[in-house]
Amino acid sequence: MTKRKAILTYATVVFGIAIAVYLLYHTFREYSVADIVQSVQAIPTSNMLTALGFSAASYLCLTGFDWTGVRYVGNRLAYPKIALASFLSLSIGQSVGLAGLSSGALRYRYYAHWGMSAEEVTKIVLLSGVTVGLGMAVLSGVVLILNPADAAKVLRLREGAILGIGAASLLAVVGYLALAAFVRAPLKIRKWTFRMPTLRIAIAQTVIGAVNFALVSACLREVMAATADVSYLKAATAFVLANLAILITHAPGGLGVLEATVRHVMGEDASIGSLVAFRVIYFFIPLAIGLPLSLIVEAIFRARKAKLADVESA
Repeated sequence: MTKRKAILTYATVVFGIAIAVYLLYHTFREYSVADIVQSVQAIPTSNMLTALGFSAASYLCLTGFDWTGVRYVGNRLAYPKIALASFLSLSIGQSVGLAGLSSGALRYRYYAHWGMSAEEVTKIVLLSGVTVGLGMAVLSGVVLILNPADAAKVLRLREGAILGIGAASLLAVVGYLALAAFVRAPLKIRKWTFRMPTLRIAIAQTVIGAVNFALVSACLREVMAATADVSYLKAATAFVLANLAILITHAPGGLGVLEATVRHVMGEDASIGSLVAFRVIYFFIPLAIGLPLSLIVEAIFRARKAKLADVESA
């Protein structure tokens, strides 16, 4: 990374953290720690467990992001290894922020250990990013068309404009699938060559991406529905708009941005306890599992490397 890019990256991180701190303060300033704890405790255990189930299913879907990428580069790496690399990189990357960089670096560590080149890992990360875009485009298109009123109120646009944005999102997905079906000419960027994925992989990307974000929306709705009559469609709309805000601010893990946006869209339906519970369930628990597991995997990698070195020197 050049000095200029490094400075830009650090500046983006600092800006994101500053936005996160401000929005967290703005969102939670009216509540004491006791109020927040009481609000979380008001969520029934059954709702918590169901939300945990949706979160686990989402992380399972996320392994499909990597699976499509690995198959795209023509590698036949076993799924358990793909799932391990995906979970460790995303459980940490989604909380740290700048997921494309942080999770990309972790992915390179694991996939390089299993024999992949830097070009192959870059393509995997790139395709995973495309899968994120496809999934969000599908969910955005559906919720903006079915529920334009809430989005129009938040974005201060006419409902007709919101419907147009929703339709454009779905058309973009259709366009991507069409390119995958008919375009086979390679795209060259410097010394690397990229090709459109096959239609089969493109469809898998679209389905897996859409299902993943639908599950995350279901997780959010579950913790909110414990204390308010919240429809899935409205929760999904809040999630879509929150992700738009996160992309703009680059706050680490969407910290503060997600909470403030959901609160703005949902009003009192989004209790402070539900926002905290969602943050813990979808970000902190996977992070608490991913960090120690990554250390264990790293220790195993180092032990195997040292053993191999001893064998070669004998």
